[in-house]
Amino acid sequence: MSTSAAPAFPYRLIATDLDGTLLRSDESVSQRTRDALAAATAAGAAHIVVTGRAAPWTRHILDDLGYNGLAVCAQGAQVYDAGEHRLLTSVTLDRQLAGVALAKIEAEVGPLYLAASRDGLEGEVLVGPGYAVTGKLPATPFTDAADLWTAPLNKIYIQHPTLTDDELAEASRQAAGGFVTVAMAGAGIVELLPLGLSKATGLSLAARRLGMKAADTIAFGDMPNDLPMFAWSSYGVAMANAHEELKAVADEVTSSNEEDGIAVVLERLLG
Repeated sequence: MSTSAAPAFPYRLIATDLDGTLLRSDESVSQRTRDALAAATAAGAAHIVVTGRAAPWTRHILDDLGYNGLAVCAQGAQVYDAGEHRLLTSVTLDRQLAGVALAKIEAEVGPLYLAASRDGLEGEVLVGPGYAVTGKLPATPFTDAADLWTAPLNKIYIQHPTLTDDELAEASRQAAGGFVTVAMAGAGIVELLPLGLSKATGLSLAARRLGMKAADTIAFGDMPNDLPMFAWSSYGVAMANAHEELKAVADEVTSSNEEDGIAVVLERLLG
């Protein structure tokens, strides 16, 4: 009498966004989701966190998870080895081009509220007058815009007093898309990045280090900055709380981040 083996997990790589996807609103990861990821990795898959947060804003979360693998941070600008607490790659923003881009955007929409993320494992986030920081993440205030340009940056954050995030992102692409990449990563989070950079850029680098390819990858996300990651991956899963633009291209829409949407899909795939 023959016995059939349980089916293998169909993907070798699981790429998960953090905010609005892996994390609940209190920045915790549920035990159910932890267990589902552990079962998938025991079945042979690797898990990579792919987040818009730069490494300094990501490290404490990964440490809490006991996460020792690679993480893609800062919208793809950084590949971070969580086990060794070191950056493997880091792409910085051309500050001259960024200054031109800001001038072009402000010429179209008026004055912006600004913040910026400095490069490196200890890079500060500088926050200017009027800019509203999401959550309780550490930030350093500045008053003189010249302070933005005194050290290498991986991104600039912009906000507008009246435009919605979608409106600001679209206006910024129209005005400065030839100088920077514009990403909308969450409520109040519109970013100017090195031209051509995306989560797919960093994920492809990290996957290559693990000997894996796009065809091996299932990706989970919730915002338009996850669009390139979905386009690169074999299968894209949007959370129920995701932006409509991401849901429109997703292969599947799962439960929300508060309702263990990642675990729902992984448990099904694990059979």
